[in-house]
Amino acid sequence: MLRAVLNIALTTALTVCSVHIVTAQTYPNRAVRMLIPFTVGSAADVIARAMEPALRERLGQPLVIDNRAGAGGNIAAELTAKSAPDGYTIFMGTIGTQAINYSLYSKLNYHPLNSFTMIARVGDSPNVLVLNPTVPAKSVKELIALAKAKPGVLNYGTSGAGTSVHLSAELFNSMAGVKTVHVAYKGAAEALTALISGQTDIQFASVSSAIPMIKAGRLRGLGVTSPTRVAAIPDVPTIAESGLPGYAAVAWYGIVGPAGIPAPIVATLSKAAHDSLAQPDVKNRLAASGVETNPGTPEEFRKLIEAEIPKWAAVVKASGAKAD
Repeated sequence: MLRAVLNIALTTALTVCSVHIVTAQTYPNRAVRMLIPFTVGSAADVIARAMEPALRERLGQPLVIDNRAGAGGNIAAELTAKSAPDGYTIFMGTIGTQAINYSLYSKLNYHPLNSFTMIARVGDSPNVLVLNPTVPAKSVKELIALAKAKPGVLNYGTSGAGTSVHLSAELFNSMAGVKTVHVAYKGAAEALTALISGQTDIQFASVSSAIPMIKAGRLRGLGVTSPTRVAAIPDVPTIAESGLPGYAAVAWYGIVGPAGIPAPIVATLSKAAHDSLAQPDVKNRLAASGVETNPGTPEEFRKLIEAEIPKWAAVVKASGAKAD
């Protein structure tokens, strides 16, 4: 009886291994879907669409961009985590879905590390502090003075509680010793529209979405959240140099898939991502949107996430933010 059970177990294991080997050898033989956790025009979407032509060419199959916005990115993240680990569903993971949300939501239907296979780190994108031009502040220092003179009067819009733009604002409030009021919208585009129309006063927007509005004069850029200036908008200083020393908050992005993707498929996807990011047209398009390419191996990406989870847990706790 024991011998029969062992034989069955061995046969099953060999069959599974054989299926994985055959799958890896033929991968990909159909379209690959990339889920995006935010709306069209968000930084994650801009990055995915910039990479799409090069990824399609290197994989030899169509890459379908699928925007599934909502719940701070959790809808798309959970959908990815529950997908088959065959490499045909991948996800543009963000600092929110892979780090911040773990502390922000008391009931998360996925784990930012254990539920995913890390494929490649992609890049970093700072946010930029922008104002409706009717707000009488021409620098970060002037904005802080205005906010202190009118506590709780100025408001800021975001694409949702706990997103990088929300916590960028809360970090600003904490470091500057001011109180501005949070107004959450369904997505980044809606929040930006509200700012332009004067429904809100301030926003920490992704550089990619704010650049056209800053250049057109429809928004006033006061400072970027990165430690150094952004090449796409060199005239906009950093927040640290413009009135709040020591301030820095940068969003990052990377490609993940559901847990359990066979290593050969991970290697194929990782190489395709790295090769795509090395293309001058992709790098230039992303740079123009304020995104710095920063490719990394699956192992490097995992280490980044392991370090970022406790870091942002402290920020979430200090801000008192909760999304449930």
